[in-house]
Order: sequence, then C-alpha cells, then structure tokens
Amino acid sequence: MASTITLFISATIPSPSSKSRTVFTRAKPPSLLSNTHKFLSPLASLLNSTSTLSALVCAGGLALNFTEPAVALQLNEPSNALSLPTWAVHVSSVVEWISAMVLVWQYGEKSGYDSWKGLSWGMVPLLGGAFCACTWHFFYNSESLEVLVALQAALTVLGNATMCFAAFRIYKSVQGRSKNL
Repeated sequence: MASTITLFISATIPSPSSKSRTVFTRAKPPSLLSNTHKFLSPLASLLNSTSTLSALVCAGGLALNFTEPAVALQLNEPSNALSLPTWAVHVSSVVEWISAMVLVWQYGEKSGYDSWKGLSWGMVPLLGGAFCACTWHFFYNSESLEVLVALQAALTVLGNATMCFAAFRIYKSVQGRSKNL
C-alpha cells in the first residue's frame, strides 16, 4: 500500500526542474470559476492544486484499504434480515408518505378545498400498513408477528378504499365549484 501511495504522490507532484505537466495538473485554473464566480475562486484554487489532489487520492486509497476489515465484520443476524439499502428504501418511503400527507393537507388549507384534507386522512390507513411492514421486518419476519402481515393487507385494502372515496370527494367539490363560476 505504501508503494502505491508513493507512486501516486510522485506522479502528481512535478519536480521543480521539470516544466512538463502530469495527468493531474493544469496549465492554469479554469477561467469560468476564477473570473466569473468570485465566490468560488477559493474552492477552484483548492481543487486545482496538486497537493490537494494527491491528498484526496491517498485518502481514497486508505479508505479502500480499511473497508476490507469492515466488510469482514459479521453481525449475528438471521439470513432473512433486510440489508441496509433495503432498510433505507423502507424508511425513506415512510418519510415520503408522511411528507405527502402534510403537503396534501397544506394544499387543502391554502387552496380552500377542504376535500383535499380528506385525502390526507384517507392516506392514514396506508401509513399504518407501512408501519406494520417495517415492524415485521424489524423483528426479522418473526412467525409470532405474522398477524402484522394480515393487518398490513387489511390496512392496504382500507387505505385504497379511503383514498378512492377522498378522490371522488375532490372531484365532486371541484365540479361543484366550476358550476358556480
């Protein structure tokens, strides 16, 4: 590893006597960053320096060197445990759903269409189903919690029905307002 770092550093730092450029150096900084956007010039000069680039390459090499022991660390989880990216998808989906509920509610308040608030209420059973799924996965799909799967299915059916009804109410309220114009 040390020889790789030495090779990268020597390839990126030109000797004082040589006038040739290496792959990682430029003759002058880009004029767009240094002339037009004066607030970016410190950043541009930092990114154009060869010492910064060689430090980044060294840091990247060290990071890659230390990932192998971290990957080798085994946790005592069952084979049906969700991976970290899958958990990220589950949690971000719940957060997005809550955000959508809040945005729909705010739209109903600002626009004066109270039927949109009903859509936000219609989204609640589906949020409950999402919590059931996350809870079941959190406990590694335990057989003792399989009731959560049935509850999730029931909440999904109920949520689809309530959202359908809320959408119908929005349609009726918009149709009623357009007749009044």
